[in-house]
Amino acid sequence: MATAKKSAKGGHKPPEGKIRLGQIVMTFGPGAMVDLLDHAVLIGGTDFWRYDKYKDQGFIDEPRLRDAIIAKVGSKLGIELSINRAFRLPPAGDDDAPSQYNGIQVAEFPSWFVCQKCRALGPSKNLERDKRRYVHHCTNTQKGVCVPVRFVATCKRGHLDEFPWSWFVHTSQETRCDGTDLYLKEDASGDFAHIRVCCGSCGAERKLSEAREPKILPQCRAERPWLGSEGREEKGCQEKLNLLVRTASSGYFSQWMSALSIPDKAREVMNKVSQADVWSVVQEAKREELPLLRKVVPAVRNALRDYDDDQVWAAMETIRKGKSPAREGLRTAEYKVFLEAKDEVDGQLPPRDEDFFACRLPPKRYPLPPKVSRIVLAKKVRQVRAQIGLTRLSATPLNLQGETEDPSNLQPLGLTQTWLPAAEIFGEGVLICLDEEAVREWEGREAVMRREQELAEGYEQEFKGSSRGPGFPGARFYLLHSLAHLLVSSISLQCGYSAAALAERIYCAPVTDALPMAAIFIMTGTSGAEGTLGGLVEQGRFIGRHLRRAWDMASLCSSDPVCAHHSPKDPSGRYLEGAACHGCLFVAEPACERFNRYLDRALVVPAMGHDPDLAFFKVRP
Repeated sequence: MATAKKSAKGGHKPPEGKIRLGQIVMTFGPGAMVDLLDHAVLIGGTDFWRYDKYKDQGFIDEPRLRDAIIAKVGSKLGIELSINRAFRLPPAGDDDAPSQYNGIQVAEFPSWFVCQKCRALGPSKNLERDKRRYVHHCTNTQKGVCVPVRFVATCKRGHLDEFPWSWFVHTSQETRCDGTDLYLKEDASGDFAHIRVCCGSCGAERKLSEAREPKILPQCRAERPWLGSEGREEKGCQEKLNLLVRTASSGYFSQWMSALSIPDKAREVMNKVSQADVWSVVQEAKREELPLLRKVVPAVRNALRDYDDDQVWAAMETIRKGKSPAREGLRTAEYKVFLEAKDEVDGQLPPRDEDFFACRLPPKRYPLPPKVSRIVLAKKVRQVRAQIGLTRLSATPLNLQGETEDPSNLQPLGLTQTWLPAAEIFGEGVLICLDEEAVREWEGREAVMRREQELAEGYEQEFKGSSRGPGFPGARFYLLHSLAHLLVSSISLQCGYSAAALAERIYCAPVTDALPMAAIFIMTGTSGAEGTLGGLVEQGRFIGRHLRRAWDMASLCSSDPVCAHHSPKDPSGRYLEGAACHGCLFVAEPACERFNRYLDRALVVPAMGHDPDLAFFKVRP
C-alpha cells in the first residue's frame, strides 16, 4: 500500500508493495519496518497517509473508545481527537487505477546496504541504482547486488536510528579514519557470534555481538524517521541505543485499545433530554416534578418513556453542569450489557440497523457446565480497534479494562493527530461467565495464594526499576486468560474459523470491585471480512464439550515435565508465565491480547508436579 509514483510517460506505476488493511493497524502500522520485494521500508506516519478525495474518507465513530483514549493517554501524548472523526480506516488502494493520491508513503530504511558478493557495507547514496535494486562496484569488471543490512538501532523509548557502523568499529581507537571502506563479514554458518564489522582502510575489526552488551552503543539521538524530516524529538533522549534485528518480533509493538459497539444508556438519555422540545420543558424542573411532566407533556412522555426518573434526572444534572456522562471502564460497561441479555428466542434474528445483538442461552434447555454461571451468544457484534502509539523492545501492559495506564514510552503515530488508525470488525462471539462463588472459593485456597505470590514476584522482576505497568493482574486473570487460550484452540477445531481468526476478550475484576467479573468472550477477530458464519455462536451450545477437551489438552503438555515445572522466578527471563509454552497454551498472536503472556495452565487443571488443589477444575468437567 505504498504510494504509487508517476511514470516517465505520465501514467502511474503500481504500488511498491501491498499490505492488508487489517494488518496496518495491528502489525504494520506507522513506524513498522517492512520487507518489500527489493527494498526494506519504514511505514510512514499518519501525516503521510493519502486518501482519494473523491471516495469515502474512511472515518468511523465509537464514542466510548474515544473518551477512554482521551482520558488515559490524550494529554500525555498530545492527542486531540476530532469529536465525530476520531478514527479512520487505512486508505484502500486500487490495483486497477493506482494513484499517488491514495496510499501510504514509505521511507527507505535502513539506508545502509551490504554487497552480496564482496560484503562491502555502505549507505545507499554511495551505491549505483540498477533498475529497482542497488549494486556495488566490487571491481572494475564486477558488480554485486546489495541488500538492506539486517541491523538497526533503537532505544527503550522507541526511537529508531541507523546503526552507527563507523563509530562502532573505531570506538576503541584513539584516532578514527573516515570509515568509508567498511565490510560486514560472516562465516557460512550465519551464526551471530561470528559476524564481524571490518574497516578496509585502517584494519579495525570488531565482533557485532559486542553491541548487545548494555550501554556499549552511544546515546540515542531521539530520531523518529517515520514522522518525516521534523520527527526528531526536541527534548532529546537520555537512553543508550540498543542493537536491533529489524525483522525481530521485538522491533515493533502496536499499542492499541478497543471497544465493542454496545448500547450506551447514559448517552441515549442525554440525547433524548437535550432535544429542544424536551429540554425547553424540563430544564428548570425539580426532581419531584418529573413524574407529572412526563405524564402531561406529550413530547416529554414520548421521548423518555424507556427511561426511569433516576436516569432522566442524572442526565439533566449532567447537562446543566456542562459535563459528559460519567465514564465506566470499557470492559465493565460491556459486561453489564452482556448481563442484561434476555433469553434466546427461537427464530429471532438480529436487527439490521443495530451493531450489537446478544441473548442468553436458556439454562433450562441447555444445562450449564460445572462452575459456569451464564453463557451469552453474541449473534451480532462490532468491535473498533484503534492504534494509539507504538513501542519497541517491549510492549506497554494494559490494565484489566484493556486500557493503557502508562503512555510514557509510547511513540506517536503522527505529528498532527486529530484521528487515529483503526480497524472495524463485524462478527459474532460467545461469552462464558464463571460462577463467582466458585472463583472466590478457588482464590481462597492456600495453594492458589502461594502460586499467586510466586507469579507476583515474577511480575515485579519483569518490571523491576520501571514505572511501567498497571500492577499485578492477579491469579484470577491468569486463570481466565489460560482458559481462554484453551477454549480458542478447542472451538477453532469445530466452528469453521481458524484459530488465528478468533480473538479473546477477558472480563476480569477482583472481588473487591463494585462489579466483580470473571468471564471470557471468544469472538471473531478478522477485520478483512464482514458478517458471520454462525459457527462460533453455535459452539456456545456445546461449551461443556469444549471444557472437557480443554481439560484434556492442558493436563499433559508435550514439553512436560519441563513446561509444568517452569516457575516465573526461573532465570530464563519468562517472568510472566507459569506452566505455559507453545505445546499447550500459546496461540496465534492475533488471537491474544497480551502477546502470549500471563498464562499458567496449573491454575486451570491439575498439572504434573503441582498440588491438585491449585486447579480451578480439579476433575474433568
